[in-house]
Amino acid sequence: MNKEQLDKIQDLLDTMINTRFTAGASCLVFQGGTEQGYYEAGFASLENEIPFRRDTICHMFSMSKPITSAAVMLLLGDGRLDLLQPLSEILPAFAHPLVVDSDGSGLIPSPKEVTIRDLLGMTSGYTYGGTADAGRLMTSKLFRETALRMEKNPLTTMEFMDRLAEIPLSFIPGASFEYGLSADILGAVVEAVSGQKFSSFLKEHIFDPLRMEDTGFYVPSEKQPRLAKIYTQVPGTLFTDTNLAISNDMLTPPAFESGGAGIVSTIDDYMRFNRMLLGCGSLDGVKILAPGTVKFMHAQGLNPVQQAAFDTALPQLSGYTYGNLMRVMVHPELALSAASAGEYGWDGWLGTYMMVDPANDLTVVFLMQRTDSGTTTFTRRLRNILYSAL
Repeated sequence: MNKEQLDKIQDLLDTMINTRFTAGASCLVFQGGTEQGYYEAGFASLENEIPFRRDTICHMFSMSKPITSAAVMLLLGDGRLDLLQPLSEILPAFAHPLVVDSDGSGLIPSPKEVTIRDLLGMTSGYTYGGTADAGRLMTSKLFRETALRMEKNPLTTMEFMDRLAEIPLSFIPGASFEYGLSADILGAVVEAVSGQKFSSFLKEHIFDPLRMEDTGFYVPSEKQPRLAKIYTQVPGTLFTDTNLAISNDMLTPPAFESGGAGIVSTIDDYMRFNRMLLGCGSLDGVKILAPGTVKFMHAQGLNPVQQAAFDTALPQLSGYTYGNLMRVMVHPELALSAASAGEYGWDGWLGTYMMVDPANDLTVVFLMQRTDSGTTTFTRRLRNILYSAL
């Protein structure tokens, strides 16, 4: 890569800090199996003047989803799951779901059950809450209760699922796309099928083999000084609430292990996961997934009706489709930043971002901790710098 061009990433991060867009940020770039550049700026803790470093531990929020997808792929590869398998075969509480009827005024039995494929494609009908219908209202209420009970009498992963199973779907499975709790349900599926806690399965089959030593669902006391603070969009203001029932301090192992949002990691740890995907399932001689499984993992998409719902809900992802809990670039000519066909990845609520580009043997991890961020203007600018450096 053109080093002079790539180093403009540092200028971009400095701009983010100088404009107080975020307290701190970092970016790591690999191409051709070689580190091409690492960049950092700002603070992991403004109050304690702790710099944002390579070993800074960050909340991944929705960047947990690709890891959950990999866990599901392991079970698919072992023949222990089937894409068309009804969810109720694994978690019986989800049998006979109700669905909000077409005018939103009542509930009817769903003519279809949720399948594993519905969960991987966010076409299940389970949402992240809201006020538009009974399902969304009840989901928001469940999150509030889960957050209130985090310290005393917390809901476990399976107890959360039993409660979620009582909530009606917001649409018939497969009839639309909506970003929601599908990945969390898949975490419980992995737990039920494997017979292990979700965290234990990930540690044994992904984190330990890849030497992702700072990745998990909590941050033990000896590592707490490396955990980045979360800041709101008001510069310098700490975020003190909870989101999606995820703890801010991550001090103790959670009862509810969120496959959609609960993982913390560092930039080097997450890059090892990315490099495994870019390496067709292997890294440093350690095989996690078969090459065909990884190819399948980023080859799935949405049907036209689902795609239309995706495009409406996430216009900032123009040119992408969605499958296996990740975006997949299918129309670079429609992209809102420089792009390559087949590039895939995801982002997180706090502005974390990952991408894997097989065509260019390129992978990137970008971290910050600013609420309600996802893919921002600075993410798109970062992408433009990356592709101009090739």
